[in-house]
Formats: sequence, C-alpha cells, structure tokens
Amino acid sequence: MRIVIFDMDGTLVDSGHDITASVNHVRKKIYGLGPLSKAFVVEAINRDQRNLALLFYETPLYEPEAQQEFESHYYRQCIRTPRLYPGIRSLLDRLARQGIGLSVATNAPACFAGRMLTHLGLEAFFDRIVGSEDVPRSKPHPAMLLDILTSYGYVPGRDRALMVGDSVKDMEAARQAGIPSAFASWGFSAEGGGDVTLSHPGEILPLVANRGAFPNQDAGKK
Repeated sequence: MRIVIFDMDGTLVDSGHDITASVNHVRKKIYGLGPLSKAFVVEAINRDQRNLALLFYETPLYEPEAQQEFESHYYRQCIRTPRLYPGIRSLLDRLARQGIGLSVATNAPACFAGRMLTHLGLEAFFDRIVGSEDVPRSKPHPAMLLDILTSYGYVPGRDRALMVGDSVKDMEAARQAGIPSAFASWGFSAEGGGDVTLSHPGEILPLVANRGAFPNQDAGKK
C-alpha cells in the first residue's frame, strides 16, 4: 500500500486571502482593531508554539465569541477565493490513477477543507479528511497521521507513506508518526525541515512511483 497525506492550507490550496479576511473581520467586529496583512497571518499560523490569539486579537486566550465569529465567517469566506497551487490537480489525478491512497490532515476543522475541496472539484480524490475536531491533539502531534494510517491498515515495512506539508508542524507530525516528510516550499512557510524539499508538486511523482523510491522510511525513527 502506498499512501500520501497532504496538509491543506498552503499545500494543496492557497487560502491565505480568505483566512486573512476572516481574521480581520473578527479583529474589526469583536475587538475594534485594524487589519493585518496576509503575509503576517499566513506566516503566523504555520509557526509552532505561537499564541495566535495574542498575535491576531491582542488577547491572551481565544474567546468563545471570537472563535464562533471566525468559524461562521470563514465557512462562507473559504470558498470565495481559494486557489489551487499550479500542478496540484494533475498531481492528484496521476497519484489516484496509480492507486495511491490520498488523505488530508488539517489543523482546521475538517468541514472547511471539505467545503473547499468540493468547491474546487477535488473531493473525490481523497479517502479521508481529518481535522482538528477528529483527534485529541492537532499537528505537530502525530494523532491525525496515525489515525489516517490506521484507517488504511498501514503496516511499517510492508507499506509506504509520505506526509506533504508546508510547515514545521507537518514535518514534526510525520517524524513522530514514523513516516518521511516532504516540505512544500511553494506554501505559506519559508522553512520546514522535511526529509525532502519540493519546489513543485510534480516532484512528488518520482518519490512515489515505486516502493523503493519513497524517502527513507526510517526517517521518522531518528
């Protein structure tokens, strides 16, 4: 069995404009604050151990009202301007034709990813979408990846799996799950530290073309 697990935002889809629009909506409506730039928002969300409530809303903790307002606004906003990264659609088509299992692991609620994938006509490619509500802890904890691997009946040594993402959270989750990682340098973050760095989605194809071509399957055991 060959499996590729993708992060969503900044890996499959450039959703930065929509995320920023919803953050700024909450800043204005709930806190009376001015707008943040897209560059600031997307860089912040991919950094581990960042207090996003403090960075985005100047409050030490997420307040329920702000969280609810963001989710309500983003549910509508997330299908307004999402943009597939060049090469993603053809990549998914070719991977699916090879019989490779495809899933999404996102730190956002799964409903947002599902809504965007449906809007973009990609939902049929994916077996699973695992979001923040589906596991006790989000990435960089490996729970999402382990949940997906278990659903495929993954057996280390027999099967091959790869995590593709654009953040240190994705790379660390893969390491803890015991599978190799590929850093999507076209995404939101400038640094990832994966076992392989990709400059274009098409570079995934030779990695998964056959069992032996996967990155070091012992990478996550270091």
